[in-house]
Amino acid sequence: MAVSKISISPEASKWFREGMGVPEGGGVHFFGRVYGETNAHEGFSTGMSRHDQPVQPLVDQVVDGVHYYIEESENWFFEGLDVQVDYDKSIDGPVYYYTPNDGSKLDTHAHSSKTEP
Repeated sequence: MAVSKISISPEASKWFREGMGVPEGGGVHFFGRVYGETNAHEGFSTGMSRHDQPVQPLVDQVVDGVHYYIEESENWFFEGLDVQVDYDKSIDGPVYYYTPNDGSKLDTHAHSSKTEP
């Protein structure tokens, strides 16, 4: 399984374009980082960088003319998950929410997923 989609909220799109200065045709690369946690990962967090040209994109979602992508080499972090990127005013930056794309639900205590009976 691979990540099936990246969703970017309108507020997050605005932050990337205005806050980071990503122009139309530009790109944002999402990747896994050691340390931290997400709602689906313990010991790893989500990183992002301004990088306009993907090398081997696993997923490339264009929103407001900006490419948001994950490279194939990052499949280990995103496999089986959809990613929702939103804007958090309290930190003036993006936040990431993960949901399994196989119909299961995340076990937020164990940071893993389980299939509903």
